Amino acid sequence: MTLLQAITDSLTAQGPTLASDPGGLSLIELLIKGGWVMIPIVLLFLMALYFFFERLMTLNRAGKETSRFQGQLTNLIRSGDVNSARTLANNTHTPAGTMLNRGLKLLGKPIDEIERAMESAGRLEVYKLERNLPILAIVAGIAPMLGFVGTIIGVIKIFYNISLANSINLDIIAGGLYQKLITSAAGLGVGILAHLGHNYLSILVDREIYKMETTALSFIDTLQDPAA
Repeated sequence: MTLLQAITDSLTAQGPTLASDPGGLSLIELLIKGGWVMIPIVLLFLMALYFFFERLMTLNRAGKETSRFQGQLTNLIRSGDVNSARTLANNTHTPAGTMLNRGLKLLGKPIDEIERAMESAGRLEVYKLERNLPILAIVAGIAPMLGFVGTIIGVIKIFYNISLANSINLDIIAGGLYQKLITSAAGLGVGILAHLGHNYLSILVDREIYKMETTALSFIDTLQDPAA
């Protein structure tokens, strides 16, 4: 008798019992059925959730303040109120504010020197914007692997129990299948969510970098021709 035939016969024999069972498993019970592998998968999910919303709030706050800050700074420079412009840049805790604050401190220096200083400050701010994004990428890669580990453990459990019982029936197979399927689904789900979160935040970072570059160019143009 093959393994497939044994499973089919077992299902046929237990069909009425299964059909008459009105109960079901809740989500928590399903996760528990996944075994110990579910613990690191859940921890990875919580980690990804925390860093996603932490970066999302930071990027949204920086994006809103950048647009308002650029217009105010340009008006102050054109009016010749350099001190107020420096105060505004110093009190604006955004990537663009930090970058332009560096440029304002070098007013009177050659334009090339100001540009180089702003570029250096800008690269540092971009690094800060991208902070913790690699963690989401790591979660996206590791979570499906852990799910696969659970799959392998489930398969091993099935055949180990079969070898102990020296027979094949649905009860022996079902225990391993729970772990096999639940951990695979959970790991893949967490990996997909982390991957989507990483890509979405990367888009927001690119948008903020574009705003920083636009603000820097506008600042340099204003310094070269304040009346424009």
